[in-house]
Order: sequence, then C-alpha cells, then structure tokens
Amino acid sequence: MTGKVIGFELNSQEPEKAVDFYSNVFGWKVAEPHWDYREVTTGNDMKGIGGGIAKGPNDFPHGIRIQIEVESIDEAISKAVEHGAMIVREKMEFDDFYLAYIVDPTGLGIGLIEDK
Repeated sequence: MTGKVIGFELNSQEPEKAVDFYSNVFGWKVAEPHWDYREVTTGNDMKGIGGGIAKGPNDFPHGIRIQIEVESIDEAISKAVEHGAMIVREKMEFDDFYLAYIVDPTGLGIGLIEDK
C-alpha cells in the first residue's frame, strides 16, 4: 500500500465563494466544474499539492478531506474498518480511478483513491 497523500477535497455549500477566496488570497488556479468538482492547482511554482473544491454532499457538507492513494481500495477499506473506521461511501468507479470515503476512528474524513 502506498499510503501517499495525493490531494485534498475542500467541501463547501458555497463552492463559488470558496473558489473566489482561495484563488484571490492564495493564487490557486481553479478549473471549471466537472460533476460539481473543480480541480485546483496550488503553489506559484505548481509544485504544491493538487486537489479540488466541491459542493459538499449531505454526508460531508463542509470541511477538508485528504485523499490517500492505495494499491487496492478494497484491501484498504477492509483494514480501515478492522481498525475502527466507518465507510461513508463505498467504492465508486470513475474514468481513470476508483474512489471511496471513510471516516477514521477519531472522526476525520479520508478519500481513498486507486488508479485503474
């Protein structure tokens, strides 16, 4: 399992306001929305960690989740649950990756990503 943090997801009920704030204050480059998700590039030298801004769903209306890359999302979910995590969203399939959301035993939200 790689366990590498590869991004973040900033959820807000006012994503346009968040885009305006982060782009103007920190110079983040924010793409047009795709599935209510706007890809974000951070850092002036573009070496910053990437992520996204989205309208938060009912199960996570606002807050920031890190995204962790795993070799097997099924294995990672199994281990996480074994160690006290709760599954928020089961494995979902996208064009180039799989994604699932869990909450660790302390209540912190995490996105798990497996490349196809």
